[in-house]
Amino acid sequence: MTIKLIAGLGNVGVSYFNTRHNFGSKYVELLAKKYRVILNKSDMLCGYVGKLELENNIVYLLIPDSYMNNNGLAISKCVDFYRLYAEEILIAHDDLDLPPGVIRIKLGRKIHDSHNGLRNIVARLSNKFNFYRLRIGIGHPGKKSKVINFVLSKPSIYEQFRIDNAINEAILHTESIVAKKFIKVMNQLHSYKSDV
Repeated sequence: MTIKLIAGLGNVGVSYFNTRHNFGSKYVELLAKKYRVILNKSDMLCGYVGKLELENNIVYLLIPDSYMNNNGLAISKCVDFYRLYAEEILIAHDDLDLPPGVIRIKLGRKIHDSHNGLRNIVARLSNKFNFYRLRIGIGHPGKKSKVINFVLSKPSIYEQFRIDNAINEAILHTESIVAKKFIKVMNQLHSYKSDV
C-alpha cells in the first residue's frame, strides 16, 4: 500500500505566505513545481489539487483552501472522492517540537499535541489518526503563550535557509516516501545537515 495523497497544511491568503504555519503547504507547492504538476482549484474538494505520476504510482497533491483549523475538510473530501485509507495519506505540517532544518516522518498515533490542523483532520476522519506525517521543524518560542504569534510570523533569514534546504532534501526522496521506504528516507534525512 503506497502513499496516494500528499497534503500540505497551512492558512489560505497572501498574508500567511512563508509564515511558519505554512511550511506544509510550501512543501507541496515545491513538490508540484519540481514535477511540473499544476495545482488546480477544486471547489468540490475544497482545495488545490494536482496529480503526480511516479513510476507506476499515482499520487494526488493537495493544498486545502481554508484556514489551518479547517484543513481537515479538504482531506476528508479527497479521502471520500478517491476512496483512500488513512494509511495512504501523508500530511506535511510544521512542528514546534523539532528545530528549524529538521524533518521527520512519523506514523500518526493519537494526536495529543496542539496542532489545530492535525486535530481537525483526525476529527474529520472520524477519529482515524493512522496517517503518515512529514514533520517540518520550525522551533519553539520557549513559552506556550507565544506560540500563536510565533507560528503566524515569518522565520529569520537563517531559519528560512535551514527549513528550505530541509524541504528540498525531503523532495529529493519523494519516490521513496511514496513507496513507504521510510527507513531509507529517514537515514538520509537524519544524516542531512541543512546548513552545509
